[in-house]
Amino acid sequence: MGVDTGLDRAALNELMEDYGLAKPTIHNGVPFGAVGTTFVLETGRGRHLLRINRSKGELEVKRELDLLVFLRKHGFPCPQPLADRKGRWYRESGGTCIALYRWVDGVPLAPEKVTVARLEAVGRALAELHTVGKSYKKGIESRFSHERIAQLYGEVREQLPAYFRKIIRTLDDEVDYLAHYLEHKLPKGIIHGDVSCGALAFRGEKLVAILDFESACRGKFVFDLAAAVNALCCDASGYQIKRFEALIAGYESLRPLSLAEWDAFPNELRLAALRVVVHRLRALVAASPEEAGRADRAFREAYERLRILRREREGGMEALLMGMATGYDYRKYQRVKALEKKGSK
Repeated sequence: MGVDTGLDRAALNELMEDYGLAKPTIHNGVPFGAVGTTFVLETGRGRHLLRINRSKGELEVKRELDLLVFLRKHGFPCPQPLADRKGRWYRESGGTCIALYRWVDGVPLAPEKVTVARLEAVGRALAELHTVGKSYKKGIESRFSHERIAQLYGEVREQLPAYFRKIIRTLDDEVDYLAHYLEHKLPKGIIHGDVSCGALAFRGEKLVAILDFESACRGKFVFDLAAAVNALCCDASGYQIKRFEALIAGYESLRPLSLAEWDAFPNELRLAALRVVVHRLRALVAASPEEAGRADRAFREAYERLRILRREREGGMEALLMGMATGYDYRKYQRVKALEKKGSK
């Protein structure tokens, strides 16, 4: 029977009727994407994705759906919301917002299945999102500013045990460093904010959708790219330069980074890593005794990644910076060529 969606049979049948679909062949679904909130729903007309937004308010749901509808209209590979027969994109039931999506014919990318070709595809898709999203003018509050991350850290800092003293000193220093060295005038627009293996649906070698737009907002494009680098280009042994080069090559095939963005890249990597550390700290503090071990391992993994970026331990950072230097040289070369071409006219 799968996993209970939380809807009784009558509510589920009423939902299907509103969408003009046959009655579901099963009441329960199979988790897909964000565990516990998205389910595969079998109907007489095929599979659909049922999303139950238990932790999001109505305004957040409306903003996410509006952005997804906009992106789909521009051909971007993302979840496709469905409107019911009255033109509604969601409905409220029991204090939660429910939405239906077309089935995504792909599977989330497993960490061991990350390849250079797939990373190039992800890079192109991320650049496409940033390019298409420039024309999306509706306001979505930024979730990834230094101020917001520092605020969340300040809240969890007071709950950390005494044996976290050394970690606290490191994180205090990182928050202070980034406050002074982040560049705020970089190109901005709609960003995903959390591109990781679980948010990428592939069918074979083809990227069919970027999922999980819950955190999408306005922000710096280079931050979005940095977050993807941290999630996809680092394994248990550290950062992998071949992965980094593939992701960047795919991205720059559609949207070359500016010199200012290359210059800011190392600090944006650190900001993106700090955000993950803070969120995993919050999860660790809130974890039950049964979950504590897993939450601690997840936090330690993120913390060690930040230490690599701070150059406190080895892990591929020097090779990564070399790749960034290559980016500098490439951009300077392109600029010279453009000037030469202009002068020859």
